[in-house]
Amino acid sequence: MSFDDEPGHGGGDSGHADDRFSTLGGTRQTRTRMPENPTDGYGTTRRPPRTSRSLVMVVGVVVLLIAAIAFANRSGDEAGTSGDNAAKPGTAESTAATGTKPVPGKHSGIASGFPQTEQGAQSAAANYAVALGSDGMFKSSTRGDIVRATHDPSIVDGLLGRLEQAYTPSFFKNVGLNDDGSTPSGLTFVSRTVPVGTKATQQDGATATVEVWCTGLVGLAGTGSTKPVTQTWFTLTEKLKWIDGDWKIASSSQAEGPTPVSGDNRASTADEIAKAVQGYGGFTYAR
Repeated sequence: MSFDDEPGHGGGDSGHADDRFSTLGGTRQTRTRMPENPTDGYGTTRRPPRTSRSLVMVVGVVVLLIAAIAFANRSGDEAGTSGDNAAKPGTAESTAATGTKPVPGKHSGIASGFPQTEQGAQSAAANYAVALGSDGMFKSSTRGDIVRATHDPSIVDGLLGRLEQAYTPSFFKNVGLNDDGSTPSGLTFVSRTVPVGTKATQQDGATATVEVWCTGLVGLAGTGSTKPVTQTWFTLTEKLKWIDGDWKIASSSQAEGPTPVSGDNRASTADEIAKAVQGYGGFTYAR
C-alpha cells in the first residue's frame, strides 16, 4: 500500500466538503465529509508523500549500528550467515509473557545479569535492541558505553572504530542533526526502538540466536522540522555468547519488517511528540 492509498494522503483530498449518499440501516442518509486540516502534525504545510528513497534512509538510520556490526564481522566466522537475517514465522506462544521478573542489575544504565537460559537470552536481546536503537548511539560521549555494555569485549574496539567512520558530519546532516551530532536549537531528536516480540532460534547454553521484532521511532520533533518523527518496522537478529556471567552480542544483522498496515490515527503535533519523548521513559524487558 502506498501513501496515496491511505485516507488523508495523496491527491484524493480536494480540500472541499464532499456530500456522499449511502443507505445506512435501510434509510437513505447524507454522509458529509468535512475538509481536512491542510497542515501536518508539525504545524507546517503538508508535504508530498515521502519517496521510497527517504523511507529507506529512515530505516537505515534506526538500524545503522546493526549494519556496521554486520560489516565488521563479514570477514570473520559469521560470514555467510545472511540466511538468518530474515524473520521466521513464529507462534503466539513464542512471544507470550512468562511472568519472569526483569533483572535488577544495570551496566551503564542498561539491564544486565540475565540468566543463562533461553528466556534470559531473549530478555537480553530485547534490552540490547532498545539500547542500540536509542539516541545515545548518536553521541560520542555515550556510544562507547552502550557498545561495551552490550557486546563481546573482543570485538568492541573494532566496532567502535567502524562506528566512528560511520557517524560522520554528512551522516548527521542527512538525519537533520548538526555536524557534531547535536540537535538543532528548538527541536527534539527522537530515536527509540521498541521490541514487539522475541524468538530464540538457537540456544545451547554458551551461545544463542535471538530474533527481536521491533518498531522504531526516528526523526526531529519541532516546528519547521524537515525530518519529522517516522515509524519503522524491522527484525533484529542477535547472535549472543555467554561471557563472564552474562549474555553479550557477538554479531547482529537486521531485516525490514514484518510491517503492519498503517492506521488512520491523526498525526500529533510537534509539541505532543516532544513532550511524550521527554515524559515517557522506557522499560526493562523480560520474557
